[in-house]
Amino acid sequence: MRCLRRDGDISMIKLVLASRNKKKIRELETLLGDLSSKVQVLSLDDIGFFDEIVEDGDTFAENSLIKASVPAKLGYIGIADDSGLTVDALDGAPGVYSARYSGEGATDGKNNQKLLSELENVPDEKRGAQFRTVVTCAFPDGTDFQVEGVCEGTILRAPDGEGGFGYDPLFYYAPLKKTFAALSADEKNAVSHRGKAMRKFIEKFKEYLNTTENTNADK
Repeated sequence: MRCLRRDGDISMIKLVLASRNKKKIRELETLLGDLSSKVQVLSLDDIGFFDEIVEDGDTFAENSLIKASVPAKLGYIGIADDSGLTVDALDGAPGVYSARYSGEGATDGKNNQKLLSELENVPDEKRGAQFRTVVTCAFPDGTDFQVEGVCEGTILRAPDGEGGFGYDPLFYYAPLKKTFAALSADEKNAVSHRGKAMRKFIEKFKEYLNTTENTNADK
């Protein structure tokens, strides 16, 4: 099994993030903290996988598993996330279609415009929404675990804030009285759906490592 690499007396666990996004790689390395001496984070490019992954699942959980299973089938521990916006008044839309909500050639601006159009006649008290992230960790033996992070908010009637991306300018987070686009990076990481999901993943992965180490010690 190629999820372990021997460096002298240290067994480095190769954790493959099913992404080519260098920012996500660095984020995961930072979140691992004291585990960084035991875990090496790799990208799809690092393991020689250059094909596109078709995300044709109907849920965030399904798409997350599809992506994480790619490195797992190659003998590595794979991790992947899938995220999006769900709006109560739209029965959970745009959901897994968040990035391509406005159709072919979708952009953040076009997606936001479509969302505002769909909610034009929806009163303020019924404009509740959630940002959701599901993180999957898949193992070469076919097992996996998933965690979810959710952030509750409200969809405004006009964009506010200069930062962020996607639907951030429309997503109002009441506890901080700002849209996601108006939050600082630290504020957003502390409350965001993805931040919550990744922190849950780290805790579960620590449990996995402890169990593995205890099992090996008993042999």
